[in-house]
Amino acid sequence: MEGRGVMQFHLETDELNLLANVLLERVSATSTRASSASHRKSDSDAEQDPRHYNDLLDKVLARDLRFDFDELQQVANLLAGKKRSLRDEIARQPNAVLKTELQREQALLERVLERVAEACAMV
Repeated sequence: MEGRGVMQFHLETDELNLLANVLLERVSATSTRASSASHRKSDSDAEQDPRHYNDLLDKVLARDLRFDFDELQQVANLLAGKKRSLRDEIARQPNAVLKTELQREQALLERVLERVAEACAMV
């Protein structure tokens, strides 16, 4: 963390819930991948380690949004990836009602991503 501060930012309840759900998805996905017998080492091992996401999830669930720069970057990258996958899912969704619901989730996700980006800029 050398010389980097910690930034506390605030999210509304629906934004916190979305962030917690995205983190939970990642913890679950990385835990499954890590437990597979042929897990390879890669350049992004730290980012793929479910413990890092689990720690972030614990903070979000405790409503303790004091993140250092690296944690904010990790959250921003995770949300950006979720935004891309959600955009693809919306494009493929034939059901108008489900598409509208996904678009609402996308708008909420973009709002959270903006707040994280602002916090990154302030650290």
